Amino acid sequence: MSVGVSLDQQWARIRGRLKEEVGEIAYRSWLQPLSVASLIGGEVCIVVPTRFMRDWVLTHYADRIRALWSGENPEVQSIDVIVASTNPPAALVADNDDIDDDRAAQPRAFEQRAFDTRGFDQRVAESRPAPRPAPPPGAPLRPSESGFSADAAPSTVYTSASYGGASDESPTAVPAILEDRSDLSAALDPRFTFENFVVGKPNELAHAAARRVADATAVTFNPLFLYGGVGLGKTHLMHALAWQIRKNDPNRKVLYLSAEKFMYQFIRALRFKDTMAFKQQFRSVDVLMIDDVQFISGKDSTQEEFFHTFNALVDQNRQVIISADKSPSDLEGMEERLRSRLGWGLVADIHPTTYELRLGILQAKADALQASIPMKVLEFLAHKITSNVRELEGALNRIVAHAELVGRSISLETTQEVLHDLLRANDRRVTIDEIQKRVAEHYNIRVADMHSARRARAVARPRQIAMYLAKQLTARSLPEIGRKFGGRDHTTVMHAVKKVDELRATDPSFAEDVELLRRMLES
Repeated sequence: MSVGVSLDQQWARIRGRLKEEVGEIAYRSWLQPLSVASLIGGEVCIVVPTRFMRDWVLTHYADRIRALWSGENPEVQSIDVIVASTNPPAALVADNDDIDDDRAAQPRAFEQRAFDTRGFDQRVAESRPAPRPAPPPGAPLRPSESGFSADAAPSTVYTSASYGGASDESPTAVPAILEDRSDLSAALDPRFTFENFVVGKPNELAHAAARRVADATAVTFNPLFLYGGVGLGKTHLMHALAWQIRKNDPNRKVLYLSAEKFMYQFIRALRFKDTMAFKQQFRSVDVLMIDDVQFISGKDSTQEEFFHTFNALVDQNRQVIISADKSPSDLEGMEERLRSRLGWGLVADIHPTTYELRLGILQAKADALQASIPMKVLEFLAHKITSNVRELEGALNRIVAHAELVGRSISLETTQEVLHDLLRANDRRVTIDEIQKRVAEHYNIRVADMHSARRARAVARPRQIAMYLAKQLTARSLPEIGRKFGGRDHTTVMHAVKKVDELRATDPSFAEDVELLRRMLES
């Protein structure tokens, strides 16, 4: 038996008002999945698909829904929000005889139906928890297409939340939806701990902030935003944070993943129309850690969902930790409101390594490898390989492997022989400042013009050449090059490189100029 027509009409008008007030996006996310079950004793029973949505509706919309309903029907004094079930008792399903086997096997189809809650106890006494019955044979399971799966066997948990006043009669107890508890977290590298992180002046602030957040019992900096160039230790600190938090409190739910995986899971949820499971999965964690957040730049829908996820977690005083290759204010393609929120807490940068820090890292890695490496070799590597720590570690691994496989002792001579390609590449590198200065001198313009917004060809063309040479002769990323040229976007650098390549192919004189500048810089 379905609910009365007049009640449905009242609910339809109220939903229309709510949609006008909160907007299309919020309405689709939080209010559209709601359905009305009954009106008993001045209390309206509303059904939601998940516990998370129930809590959100109670916190943000229950007051307004009650006010609107009182305006529609003066008999309504309060509302009750209950959680639907993917596996309800048969007696609770309205018009159960009308549901064929195929529809009964679809949990989502059930969630959209109304309940006839009359004739049942209206509140489950917390002092007498009901036993958790085993699911009947052939009970429907959550579709695997959702991208999530439950760790434990399905069980029925009775949940009810009341809002707007006490009632002598208990509202209906409806089984709660099964929670998805699959571990989306990326695998953590056991080598990346605080104990193995070499601290120096370039990274001391980021390390201290990470330790404070990991060891704190209450949220201190929210969010903690770590940024720096490639191979400087951001991922190491993120893994160390996750390890330490889990070590200090194994019961805290830590979710660590890349921004790319966050986007993938969001797209998957949209594809299979399972966004509520996605929201519940990400907004029920204690610590959310997103690596390389710059990946979602320019992806508006993913940014919208991340924005709401971020707000929900911060509102619940849950810890958020973010890493990126640049500071929040420099993240191109990010909405302004998201950039401002990312900078709310503590922003800690990791600077390029110094000679002392590189030497310390090499010594620590050599100890971990249990390899006997002469100090002069370590000093040589620290002087010669300055780009990033990954390249430094790779060089050390190569000379150790060569010594073990060939049976030759490690010396300065063998190091130069084994790393000749890497050393040659590093010797060839110049700074972007040197490139700008040499190109400006060659074309008789000011170095300041390299950073200016002027678009005259006499300035724009040398600037494009300087960007091209910076891409060819340095290890800097496109965003880093863009920042060196007046904070330009990486797409501007890409366009400059493409334009110079085209001109070199069609204009011999232009190609000769570029080649001359390259030889001058390399020498």
